[in-house]
Amino acid sequence: MTILVLSSLLIIGLILLLAEVLFVPGTTIVGILGMIVSLAGIAYAFISFEPGVAWWITGIAAILNLAAIIYGFSSGVWYRFSLKSEIKGGTFDGRTEGLQVGMPGRTISDLKPVGKAMIDDKIYEVRSSGGFISVGTEITVIKIENNTIIVN
Repeated sequence: MTILVLSSLLIIGLILLLAEVLFVPGTTIVGILGMIVSLAGIAYAFISFEPGVAWWITGIAAILNLAAIIYGFSSGVWYRFSLKSEIKGGTFDGRTEGLQVGMPGRTISDLKPVGKAMIDDKIYEVRSSGGFISVGTEITVIKIENNTIIVN
């Protein structure tokens, strides 16, 4: 019965540690629980067996747990969870380069208060300073802040 309890504790600890490394990396709760169960198994070995046997059990458990961690890191499982692409862009990415206050343009959609306008042969998303402006109306750039083009 002692062997059954000891082996159950050590195997459950090892399984939890493997589950942490392979299936739920980063949560650490499962890994900590696995280490606690493994340490409980080692403590049980020192209580139930003479010290020489308990040290052998401790060594074998440590080697198996270390092998599980090394296998988890070398198996490439972390590669599946890692980000492989990056998002380009930002709050100001140069959309308003070449625009100046006072430039004329024409709306190509209704501004309610945001819409599209053609300024200097390019289409921009613009914001009206006064509310609704209908399509085809002549506009003037009155303010540029970050990516927002405010027209009148």
